[in-house]
Amino acid sequence: MIPTSDVAIRVRGVTKSFGSGEARVEALRGVDLEIPSGQFVAVMGQSGSGKSTLLHLLGGLDYPTSGTISIEGHDLSSLDDDALTLLRRRRIGFIFQAFNLLEVLSAEENVALPLVIDGESNAVAVARARECLELVGISHRRSHRPTEMSGGEQQRVAIARALVTQPLVIFADEPTGNLDSQNGDQIMALLRRLVDEKKQTVFMVTHDPRHAALADRLIVLRDGRVANEQRPSQAMRTGEDSSLSNLHENG
Repeated sequence: MIPTSDVAIRVRGVTKSFGSGEARVEALRGVDLEIPSGQFVAVMGQSGSGKSTLLHLLGGLDYPTSGTISIEGHDLSSLDDDALTLLRRRRIGFIFQAFNLLEVLSAEENVALPLVIDGESNAVAVARARECLELVGISHRRSHRPTEMSGGEQQRVAIARALVTQPLVIFADEPTGNLDSQNGDQIMALLRRLVDEKKQTVFMVTHDPRHAALADRLIVLRDGRVANEQRPSQAMRTGEDSSLSNLHENG
């Protein structure tokens, strides 16, 4: 067991159901996880395996049907709506497939927005936004709006926005899903560098085995349960688990 002080996320017996009666769907069926700070975790699984459901629960975007989820020692079920909102705002960063940038704002304004919402002065928010844009290599586009940038550039801005609050963990839901292979590889290299150089904790859902191979740890979900855990790079090199290649088309 990982020492409590080193655990970013702890999950115990988490289930999640949708609907009722004959329409009831068991999306997660008793998931247990411990994710240490500074680890890059990739999650794979076929469609309907529970990947995105798990990410949403860990990020505090939804509530489990049963079980407990703790972020930095805080049991999410014990937090009221205001406290949970603050935790998400200050300790969690999100990166989505669709970028989710505000088109009326510049790159700099998009990145600064979480700090402004949290009450920081405009000067502090802009200074921190510029630091993060520099970190992800997109500072030269800080005055441009999303519609004036490529998909890869927009995703870099989205990563900078996720980093601006200096979060404990970044949740990335198919972060390369809307990108071509070259831009996708660049985004993955950036995430890997954030883990290696900044000790950033990253929890990523992906359908791409090549991208999962860059993580420190691969969790494979099947029918709402953890079916397998391994060091992904080793599995990809040796081909020990042929099911990984099958997930590429169905994830």
